[in-house]
Formats: sequence, C-alpha cells, structure tokens
Amino acid sequence: MSFSTLGLSDQLMQAVHASGYTTPTEIQSRAIPIALNGKDLIGRAQTGTGKTAAFVLPMLYHLSSTPRTNRTRALILTPTRELAQQVEDSITAFGRFLQVTSLSVYGGVNMNNQIKRLSRGVDIIIATPGRLLDHLQRKTADLSAVEILVLDEADRMLDMGFIHDVRKIISKIPVNRQTMLFSATISEEIRKLAATIQKSPELIEVGERRSPAEGITQHFYSIPQNKKISLLLHLLEAKSLDSVLVFSRTKHGADAIARRLAHKGISSAAIHSNRSQAQRQRALDGFKRHHHKVLVATDIAARGIDVEGISHVINFDVPAYAEDYVHRIGRTGRADATGDAITFVSPAEQLSMKKIERFISKRFALERFPGFDYSQEPAAGSVGTERSHRSEHRNETPHSHRPNRSHSQNGNSARGDNNFQQRTEQEGRNKYHKTKKKVAIRVNRTGHGNERRDFSNALVRNDPFGQNSPKKKKIHSHPPTDAQGSDWGSLADDSKDFEKGFLKKLFTRDR
Repeated sequence: MSFSTLGLSDQLMQAVHASGYTTPTEIQSRAIPIALNGKDLIGRAQTGTGKTAAFVLPMLYHLSSTPRTNRTRALILTPTRELAQQVEDSITAFGRFLQVTSLSVYGGVNMNNQIKRLSRGVDIIIATPGRLLDHLQRKTADLSAVEILVLDEADRMLDMGFIHDVRKIISKIPVNRQTMLFSATISEEIRKLAATIQKSPELIEVGERRSPAEGITQHFYSIPQNKKISLLLHLLEAKSLDSVLVFSRTKHGADAIARRLAHKGISSAAIHSNRSQAQRQRALDGFKRHHHKVLVATDIAARGIDVEGISHVINFDVPAYAEDYVHRIGRTGRADATGDAITFVSPAEQLSMKKIERFISKRFALERFPGFDYSQEPAAGSVGTERSHRSEHRNETPHSHRPNRSHSQNGNSARGDNNFQQRTEQEGRNKYHKTKKKVAIRVNRTGHGNERRDFSNALVRNDPFGQNSPKKKKIHSHPPTDAQGSDWGSLADDSKDFEKGFLKKLFTRDR
C-alpha cells in the first residue's frame, strides 16, 4: 500500500514525498482513512511507529478543504514540550504547500510571544495542558471553534497527573467535534476517559500489547551501581557508537553522567525538566546535528525525542515503571529501522528487571559485559541514585579497593570525590523539599481532608532529611528507598507525577 491510496489531497501527497515517505506504516494505513471520514478513534501502537502522521495528515486535509477563519479549529494536547515541538515540526513539513498556521504552546518560554501569535489567529494549537490553561484563564486563547481534538501520548498525560487539566480544557471545546486519542498503551483509565469524551470511537491496535518494536535488540548487563559509569565509558570507547541516548532515573543523575562524559572528552548534553526550554532545545538540536555523541535524558523527555538514526539506547538506571522501559527503548528502531537497547542492572534493580520481563512477556539473560574488567576500582565520583548503592559498595568491593583518604594515592582526587558527594547530597536535599512543597500544593487543591491529613503525616514519617531539624540531622548521600525500591530522588523528578507516582508510593494505604 502507498500513501496515494489513502485519499489524501495532491498538496499533501507532494509534501509526503518531499519529506521522503513513500509507504505508510500500519497505524497510518489503518487510522488515516477513518480519520478522513471524521470518525472518532483510539489508536494504540508502539512508540516510533508513526502515530504523529496518522493524525496530522487527516487534520491538515480537513482544515485545508474547508474555508479558513481567524479562529483555532484544531487542538493537539501533548504531555511534554519536546513532543509539542515535534508535532509542530511535522505539521510544518506536511503542510508546507497549504495555507494552514500552527503554534506550539508550552511552558519555559516567554508567554508574551505566544499571546501575540494567538491574537493574530492560528488554525492549530499544539499545547501542553498547564500552559494552555494559563492562556485560557487569561482569555488569550479561544477554543470555542475547535473542530478536531487530538490527545497524543494519552497514557503519559495520565501518568503525569494531567487528567484534571485535560478535562478542564475539554470542557471549553464544543461537544460536536472529532476526537482522536493516541497512546502506546491502553489502560483502564484511558478507556474511562475515552468513554466520556468520544462518541463510538473506532479502536485500532497495532502490534502486540506492551511489546517494543521488532527491530530493537535488547541486552541486560549486571553491574554494581558504583561501576556503571565505568561500564558506560568502556562501552562508548570500545564500540563505534555514533548517536547514543542514555536514560537516567533522576535529573541530578543525568547532569552527573553528562559531566563525567565531558570530563573524558565525550561530547554530550543533558535534557530534563530542570533545564530551560532554550537549553533543552539547544541540546536536542545539537544531538540531531551530531554535534553531541551522547544525549543524557530523564523519563520526562522519553516521549518527546524523535531523532533519526539513534543507534543505541542505554538505560543507565532501570526505570521505576515497566511501561517507561518500552517508551525509552522506543527512541531507537523507529519506523521499521533497527537499533540496540542496553540496560545496566545493579543487584538492587533485578526486581525491576523482572517486572519488565513480566510486562512485555519476554525473558532475558542477565549477562556480564564481555571485555569489561569488573575488578577495577569504581571511577572517581561514580554516579548513583539509590540508597542501596552504598550497601552494594560495602558488600561487593574488597576493603582494599574502597576509595578513602588513607588508601588514596592522590589527596586531591580524594578531596574532589568528597566535594562531588557533598554537592550530590545538597542537590538531593534541595530537590526533595522543593518537590514536597509542589505536591503539597496539588494535594491542597485537589485532595480531600483525609488525604491532606495523611499526606502531612506521611511526610513527617518518611522525611529522609529531618524536616523538623534538618541542620542537626545527618544528610543522607542518597534518599532512602521505599519497599518497591524507588528512591525519593526519582519520585521527586517530576512534581506533576501526582496520581501515579509520588503520592501513590507516599501513602501507606490504597487511594
């Protein structure tokens, strides 16, 4: 099948061929005809299978075949800034021969520039829920004429706690509209959402549920946490890897990895939610243009990185949720290409590996990386994100190999390691308290009285840094873990991971 059989206009076909596409993917060939007929649909397919074009092309066809107005006629909601920018790039590419305007609206950039563009009128708004709500409250955005609504990566939006924001936005849109929902997984929560915002939607499912793309080769290597950075450096130096995406569970962990790589002369950049939008865009553009060999990212960016030719995805930390593993490795092997996914597994992370195996219904061999010297001392300033990393170091490293002042051959190196550890401690402490305040605000806004009380009690019980007298208590170098093995740092990584993340693990009872 070719795009010419799908019923697209000549201008769209010209743009598709100019973009280098000739044959549609399965999700595109099945979703586009339904969308062209104006029907609601739910599309489920693995990351990297071309879901964006599956709704952008029929949207452009509809908007270009009806008279233009000065009002917004289509809205696309995405969970992250990077994904919003990626969708706008696709609209620009496929709509190059059409008179259709679009604007991506997200936080982290000057709001006044967005207000000016919105005042002139745009046909399509691609937005993250938070910033769009800001515009709606200021009355600088008008959704009363929207004819097409798309929820892209709906599962991620629900995971990040955007469900209430999404419902508020949808309440501002006319009921008579076409609604398309695309997601990598279809959970019960998504089915409930679809039942309230769609009318008899067509369900399209491509590929096996929960399975990564077929072109991805997966490897799992056992490694103590304090030797992971040494293994990463060994892998990057031993193999000719051109475009590598490394995932860290935490933001300060991503920064630490990028600093270690830069210290070894490996061009790299880090991307996470603490970086400004300009910094994130520069890092992503540099990676796309191969100015950076390695891009280090957190899960918040996993859905928004669409870069051609990523040869390897390396999970420096095993993700806290098995679903995130599928989305991480989906950055390679995109659009029927091939790629390699490598996961570093510490002893404390083997349980998370088992969860991944159950989730995708596949068993993997946990191997030792060939050619790597497991007996070597950990690299100075080893990167770690779990409390158990310290116990692994004690249990698995011979006493003579433990780095300390008495055994160090270089006093300056020992002092450097100590300074690195102090910085990491302070970063973790500051991040915990900052995130705690953000989550407390969300609880007070949306939670019931009992939940607010339970939240306060849970904070007092579980505060790893001693909230009442932080200066008198010892600061842990790594936040303590809960029964599931997730560390406070990773739970604090995304302050909006409200329903499924932070509070779900913080409360001792089921909510």
